[in-house]
Amino acid sequence: MKQVTVTLPDDIAQQAQQAGLLKPEAIASMLVEAMRQRRVDRLAATMDKLADLTPQLSEAEIDAEIQVARIARRAAP
Repeated sequence: MKQVTVTLPDDIAQQAQQAGLLKPEAIASMLVEAMRQRRVDRLAATMDKLADLTPQLSEAEIDAEIQVARIARRAAP
């Protein structure tokens, strides 16, 4: 297990201690949630970037490519 030292202003440390937030399990829970939220935020940002891209092919062209691939797969030995 890794030991981590955190320096906090006295008033925040006191409030966190009184709220039970400085217990190892509370800190671990907060860190897990923060890391999950960062993954969600990165995913949302990536999805926004993808949504902003203009497609290189029209829907009709994509459908045609799919049909060609299906025909080629069926014809393969």
